[in-house]
Amino acid sequence: MADAVTNPEMLALQALVWVLGESGRANRLLDLTGLDPATLRARAGEPALLAATLGFLESYEPDLIACAEALDLSPAALVAARRQLEQA
Repeated sequence: MADAVTNPEMLALQALVWVLGESGRANRLLDLTGLDPATLRARAGEPALLAATLGFLESYEPDLIACAEALDLSPAALVAARRQLEQA
């Protein structure tokens, strides 16, 4: 498992793709953020949206762990990426 966060934007985009890969999770993200699919697509590269996506994962530990495993990272790497994006 690689834990170094060299590109938090790329890591968060990968996490966003993972979230959107399952309709229940994707709908929950849209419901909680108030975004619609078009706005999500338009803002997908923004640090604030990427940080919010990682925060969404942090709010439900089973998803955080599953996403980290899918990306071959530790959950702490996702948390660190969110922190970096929030400071951007």
